[in-house]
Amino acid sequence: MGFKCGIVGLPNVGKSTIFNAITNAGAESANYPFCTINPNVGMVSVPDKRLDTLVKAYNPRSIVPAVTQFVDIAGLVKGASQGEGLGNQFLTHIRECEAIMEVVRCFDDENIIHVHEVVNPLRDVEIIETELILKDLESVEKRLAQETKNARIGTTKAKEKLTACEALAKHLGTGKPAREIEKSEATEELIFELALLTAKPIFYCANVSESDVIKGNAYTEQLKKYADERKQDMVIICGKVEEELAEMEQAEKTEFLKELGMAESGLDQVIKKGYGILGLRTFFTAGEKEVRAWTFHKGWKAPACAGVIHTDFEKGFIRAETLSYSDFEKYGSLNAAKDAGHLRTEGKDYEVQDGDIMLFLFNS
Repeated sequence: MGFKCGIVGLPNVGKSTIFNAITNAGAESANYPFCTINPNVGMVSVPDKRLDTLVKAYNPRSIVPAVTQFVDIAGLVKGASQGEGLGNQFLTHIRECEAIMEVVRCFDDENIIHVHEVVNPLRDVEIIETELILKDLESVEKRLAQETKNARIGTTKAKEKLTACEALAKHLGTGKPAREIEKSEATEELIFELALLTAKPIFYCANVSESDVIKGNAYTEQLKKYADERKQDMVIICGKVEEELAEMEQAEKTEFLKELGMAESGLDQVIKKGYGILGLRTFFTAGEKEVRAWTFHKGWKAPACAGVIHTDFEKGFIRAETLSYSDFEKYGSLNAAKDAGHLRTEGKDYEVQDGDIMLFLFNS
């Protein structure tokens, strides 16, 4: 698994168009609010040229890339937390997501209705984030009654949990996201248990017209400034371009991107951004039977990465035969790299690096 990303935004900002394009899932997309009635879920392979290189070298019977899951819910509107529109009903579907992508309309088009008539990215962001905060506040306030009851038992932990719950309610009540609160151990535990939306990493996806996909426009400049001030990330995507790319073979995609002056597709940008903000990395297992990409968190040691494959691998870990991708690329094969002395034996304390090609040895 790569990561699970929830997609939020106002109606008619291009959210479902982008979802369709990057996942080919076929979600309904139309020029009217609340087109997405049920949450749409799509899986997409993580593009990785290193995996392609390994496949060419091994010609395996099976190829398994890392995958990312996208969850697209109905557009949110102002007042969603009080029952307006449909999006609030489906916010629970993105509670299990690790990151949130907020699609923001950054293009003018009189033929596409804007729910607030005038395009204003910062107003739109404020509406969405207010609704996310209010949804979290609702969850915390429900939990507050339970924690108040638990604290009457008198244990120190119960009292700490109540204090954390009160602090979270107060913090969210001032209009601030959960990710900005000063965290104690009890607060972190509570945030995890409630899967608070505003505690998750968020990045902005500025949906622009084709003419603005390279340099952006005044709208994207406003959004970029807003994101920078909050130390958050932003990508610029053209939903229409992504739709065209989704219908093309790889060779056509490469040529089309070149013609547009784009180094990579919007999908590539989104996945890289998600991996970056979540601190995710990739290691590989490779052989004639299978070449596979595995996702892990930066800083993980070899046994933990072995556990990504199977928990028994972690429990019985002995050592890992390891080759960096750069050495594989340099020598063209594992055997050639081994003959050159670059195949390493790593133990339990080895911190796995992005691109490592691993063979785990373990006691069964």
